[in-house]
Amino acid sequence: MTDQLTPISPTPDGPGPGVPAPPVSRLPRALTPFRHPAYRRLGAAIVFTSFGGGVWVVALVWEVIRIGGSASALSVVSTAAALGVLLPALLGGVVADRVPQKLILVVTTSVELAGMTLIAVLSFADLTQLWHLAAVAFTAGMAMAFYYPAYSAWLPALVPEEDLLAVNGFEGMVRPTIGQALGPAVAGMVVGAASSSAAISVAALGYLAGLLVLLLVPMTAVRRELPTSEEAAGDAGGAAHAVATALADIREGFVYMVRTPWLLATLLFASVMVLVMMGPLEVLVPFLIKDQLGGGPGDHALVMAGFGIGGAVGSMVTGSLPMPKRYLTWMNLMWGAGCLPFLVIGFATAIWQVVAAAFVLGALFSAPMVIWGTLLQRRVPPELLGRVASLDFFVSISLMPISMALAGPVAELIGLEATFAIAALVPGAVAVAAVVLAKLPADELAHPL
Repeated sequence: MTDQLTPISPTPDGPGPGVPAPPVSRLPRALTPFRHPAYRRLGAAIVFTSFGGGVWVVALVWEVIRIGGSASALSVVSTAAALGVLLPALLGGVVADRVPQKLILVVTTSVELAGMTLIAVLSFADLTQLWHLAAVAFTAGMAMAFYYPAYSAWLPALVPEEDLLAVNGFEGMVRPTIGQALGPAVAGMVVGAASSSAAISVAALGYLAGLLVLLLVPMTAVRRELPTSEEAAGDAGGAAHAVATALADIREGFVYMVRTPWLLATLLFASVMVLVMMGPLEVLVPFLIKDQLGGGPGDHALVMAGFGIGGAVGSMVTGSLPMPKRYLTWMNLMWGAGCLPFLVIGFATAIWQVVAAAFVLGALFSAPMVIWGTLLQRRVPPELLGRVASLDFFVSISLMPISMALAGPVAELIGLEATFAIAALVPGAVAVAAVVLAKLPADELAHPL
């Protein structure tokens, strides 16, 4: 395969190598990617599947309840989904660097659609069992593990470099608004008005619409030199060779990470940040609202809405601005400073203070994510992008369960206020250390974007 962008046919669906981009003077920066028909279709597919995913998360919970499941049963389903994501996370990057990314997205979306459709049919027939839900959740988690690195690696083949920041800003806006707000809200209304069966059907329809639009996006070649089929066939031992090749690919990704200071420093910092902040955010905030502020589920929903809206605003603002000159420094320090609102949350005396702090936390957490996604797509070699994206994905998810498991015991040992203070202050100190020790200011000046 050539390492250049190669559409299936010379259509106007993508910018193409050496083809001048359409004029964009009348478009705001945040909307410039939508001048490309290929990305308009991919963007629409993301909206549909994000909506379907948001509906599915809530509908799945109520399906567990409908069949008489307890909190422990829901935990079984959630754990199955988490394991499905975690186990093949690194393999997902290997596949993304070897198989056309559109094909991966079509297959993963089809797998999730098939799982939702199966559960909808079983639910309407009143045949659903807990193991059905756990199996589908596990399969959907595996699909996500392959989807993320393929999506990240595909974007630079569909839009020019100068549009990547806006693309990531749009995706960062869709996730909280469509996937975490609109989808769950619609699911709640459908469950209340009809049933969890109907809500699962709505989720499946969202994925079906996303799949149909995704099929219209043009195929692009893998941007990597790979052995010919004859060379591969001449290598020894079928399955053993496939395993050895996959391990070699994973090792190549790890070596690149270790030998790339800005990448290694940011991933190590992100590991610490995820470890100290995700548990307090997901586990302790509800108890803080209930036990110390006298709030209830509605107040918790307001807090999470504040976090989601802040994330959408932060993503869109960042996607609407040029890439900062000091992009590595800004990115890491913004993440570090973005955890400071945990101080407000930990010592809050009213719900509105927690909502306001969650808004700032969401904005300062999502804005650097837009820079980070763009940075990977612009500085990582195309032939390694899938594997590096999967390493990033693995780091992001692997420590979340540990953080959530530790949050409760740590809070009982040292108190809620002290736990939130750790979540607020430790990331900032680690961010400064990452910037200084990895010499990020010199690196970003030597590699301007």
